[in-house]
Amino acid sequence: MRRLPVALGERAYEIQIGRGLLARPECWDSLAGRRRVLVTDRHVAALHLPAVLATLGLTEDDCLVVDAGEAVKNWDSAERVLDWMLSKRLARDAVLIALGGGVIGDLAGFCAAIYQRGIDFVQVPTTLLAMVDSSVGGKTGVNHPRGKNLIGAFHQPRAVIADLDSLKTLPRRELSAGAAEVIKYGMLGDAAFFAELEQGGLAALMALDGETPAAVVERCCALKARIVGLDEREAVAGGPRALLNLGHTFGHAVETFAGYGHWLHGEAVGLGLVMAADLSARLGWISRAEAERCTALVAAAGLPLLPPEGMTPADFRRLMAGDKKVAGGQLRLVLLRALGEAVLTADFDDAALSACLQHYCRPA
Repeated sequence: MRRLPVALGERAYEIQIGRGLLARPECWDSLAGRRRVLVTDRHVAALHLPAVLATLGLTEDDCLVVDAGEAVKNWDSAERVLDWMLSKRLARDAVLIALGGGVIGDLAGFCAAIYQRGIDFVQVPTTLLAMVDSSVGGKTGVNHPRGKNLIGAFHQPRAVIADLDSLKTLPRRELSAGAAEVIKYGMLGDAAFFAELEQGGLAALMALDGETPAAVVERCCALKARIVGLDEREAVAGGPRALLNLGHTFGHAVETFAGYGHWLHGEAVGLGLVMAADLSARLGWISRAEAERCTALVAAAGLPLLPPEGMTPADFRRLMAGDKKVAGGQLRLVLLRALGEAVLTADFDDAALSACLQHYCRPA
């Protein structure tokens, strides 16, 4: 097992990464003696719930199973989870376990953040995307018809338990979606890691080959943990944590336009990475060859390289205007000053953005 600390003072916690962790009682020692309940979705429940219940000595009555997919990440679902928690008469010393991908982690984490002004929760990610990104850092929330993740709270987990064996049950499409967030880390802050992905690392990850998944998850989590430690709540204008949104402003616009659930989050982020690299090249910040390397790696992960049919530059601009990084009415984007060096900026040529959007949007 690999153990990675997230240093946040009194909110510090540990990420455990390894195989067979769901069935290892010692991985759950931090929850000993406390009441534990669990939220998952129906797909994950069929695959992994029995093992977790057996390890923790819980029954199905201690678990709420919701529908699967991005469409369930909304206020109605949050109300359902909160009503269930209230029906269980959970005290403030209870622990809510989020077993699933990013949707379940965000939804359950948000409910834990606001239930009786906050109770502990544990992230048990079962997708690659959740393991390398959404389970770490304390961002929780739900979507709104006007935009992605516009309702939420910062609430750090008590622990993260990443059982790599769960990756074997993922559909190829879900694995590709997680690879987008892996590529993102190389682009924004680790050029050597990006090169390793190009030189066989991505292929080995997609094949779940040997120790590659463990090494990749640990490397991504370590980079994110370092950034979160510097800027836990994005309190610094243009601070380090905003860089984790590379590709997300374009990607969130795609998800909202398509309707939540039609595009996987990682698919939209993958396209967003390509568009951010293209715009960075148009600005002269990176070379066209470097932008093409980004496109090639996203393509190698099996991710889409064009937005939904019928999406126009005007659609992008309208939806990006509601992004959380807009400040003073001005759009700010995470772009690349160099491959491996991202920056949050509003200082870009709008004509270059127009050219980028026009290039990727298909004719109506």
